Amino acid sequence: MRQIILDTETTGLRVEDGNRILEIAAVEMIDRKLSAPERHLHRYINPERDSEEGALNVHGLTTEFLADKPKFADIVDEFLQFVAGAELIIHNAPFDVGFLDEELGRLGRGRIGDYVAGVVDTLKMAKDNFPGKRNSLDALCDRYEIDRSGRTLHGALIDCELLSEVYLAMTRGQDSLLIDFLADGGSGDPVADAARRAARKPRIVTRPNAEEAAEHAAYLDELDKIVKGDCLWRSYEPKSVTEAEAA
Repeated sequence: MRQIILDTETTGLRVEDGNRILEIAAVEMIDRKLSAPERHLHRYINPERDSEEGALNVHGLTTEFLADKPKFADIVDEFLQFVAGAELIIHNAPFDVGFLDEELGRLGRGRIGDYVAGVVDTLKMAKDNFPGKRNSLDALCDRYEIDRSGRTLHGALIDCELLSEVYLAMTRGQDSLLIDFLADGGSGDPVADAARRAARKPRIVTRPNAEEAAEHAAYLDELDKIVKGDCLWRSYEPKSVTEAEAA
C-alpha cells in the first residue's frame, strides 16, 4: 500500500481570490512505514504574485525569497509522477485539493483525482473521532504526544512529517490484531504455526449473545468509516456455521 503524506503552503486562504501554491511537500509511506529520506518531494514555487499578509505571517515565505524559484508549470510533471497511483493523506484535504485542482486546471492537466487512488482527509477523521474538540495539526500532535517543538512557522515538509506520525497514531488500532497474533506465538511460518495450534488443548468458545454481537457489528461499522473501507478485523471474522458447512 503506497500512500503520500501531502501538504501545501499558499499565498492566501481562498483559491477563488487568485491565490496560488508557493510550497509543496509529499512524503512517501509504504505499508505504514516511511520510505528512505530521499523518497520525498519538496519544492518552493514562484506563485507569480505576493502573499496576503495573514498567509505571510503563517509561512514566512517572502516574494523576494520565491522570485527565483520554479513556477508550478516547471515542477508539475515531477510532482504528478511522484504521487501517481498513491493514496494521498492530507489534513483539511478540500483546501489543498482545491488549490491543486486550480493549478492543474491552469495547465490543462485535469484534476489531482485523475492521478491518484484516493484522498484521506485526516481533519475529517479527527472530527469524527474527537467531536467538539480542537483538531488542528498542533492540537493532534499534543493529543498524541508527538514532538512539534521544531515547528515555529508552518512549513510543508515539517507538516508532512508531523502528519505522518499523527495519521499512524490515529489508525494504529488497525495493526493490533496482527500484533496480538505475533505476541501469542505466531511466527509467520504457516507450517510451524499450524503444528503449534494442533498441539494446544482445545479452547472453550463462548458465543456472543445477540446484544454483544450487535455491539461488535456497530464497532466494526465505525472502524470502516474511519478507514473508508473494510477495517482489518473484517478479514479475521469467522465464517458463520452455515457458510462453514457449505464450504
